[in-house]
Amino acid sequence: LNNKVLNLKDKISGNEVDLSLCNLTEVPVRELALFPKVTVVDLSCNNITSLPPEFCNLTHLVKVDLSKNQLTGLPDDLGNLVNLQHLDLYNNKLTNLPVSFSQLRSLKWLDLKDNPLELGLAKAAGDCLDEKQCKQCATKVLQHMRAIQEEVDHAREKRLLREKELERKREAKQREREAREREARKREKAEEKEKRRKEYNAQKAALAAQEQQKKKSEEKKKKNGQAAGDKKVAVESKPKPRRSVIGLIFKLLLLLLVGLAGVAAVCHLTDLQKEAFCLPINAAVDDGLSWAKEQQIVLRQLVHTNTKDIRGN
Repeated sequence: LNNKVLNLKDKISGNEVDLSLCNLTEVPVRELALFPKVTVVDLSCNNITSLPPEFCNLTHLVKVDLSKNQLTGLPDDLGNLVNLQHLDLYNNKLTNLPVSFSQLRSLKWLDLKDNPLELGLAKAAGDCLDEKQCKQCATKVLQHMRAIQEEVDHAREKRLLREKELERKREAKQREREAREREARKREKAEEKEKRRKEYNAQKAALAAQEQQKKKSEEKKKKNGQAAGDKKVAVESKPKPRRSVIGLIFKLLLLLLVGLAGVAAVCHLTDLQKEAFCLPINAAVDDGLSWAKEQQIVLRQLVHTNTKDIRGN
């Protein structure tokens, strides 16, 4: 900072500080901030090319003269100077103003003459040839900048809406992707479960088949055992060949003859032959012997006949 203005107190008079014609290239913001009662600052006729962002913190300023400098632009937060009523920017190199300029609601006087302003701003600023025109300049430039502010706000709102819509679409895509992933995981789990179910059913069917085979084998063994048992029983219970009727009759006759012979022998050979009970026996024996002889003849004939039939066959 130029040594000529190091002692800022020497430049202060009441609520004003005169820093004009000091060959300044920058604004002593830090020093000005130490004197909040100074509301009027004259920085005209210097070589200032820009204002630092900290200049916008000097919200106590009411009047600022920056005419006849080399300013090419103003800080973006200039609108923070809410108490600023008078601003002289005559004969600088400004082409436009920051959008926040629209927030200088206390501004009543503005001079933008001899600046290479863009067409729309130059038209709003007018000529600023007298006090009335400078007041009109403040009013019209504020209106112009508010319109720009609205356009900027609208553009920002559209940008925000667009960003929000893009974010919504991204979130929707993310949800769709997550839903697809969930569905894929669900499908994989279902397929895995179905696979396990099929394996379980296959194992169950294999066990059932083994059990059925075992059962059939046991039944087969049982049937074979029963068949063998039935065969054995059949063999054991096979009816013995029927004895010949003739043989049975013959044996009966023999027994009868033996019995009769015994009784006859007793009655004939013992002392009992004279007994009364032997008499009919002896008579019966005699008759029996006669009948036996007759039956013997018949039997012989039958045997002889059967023998011929067998030989003939």
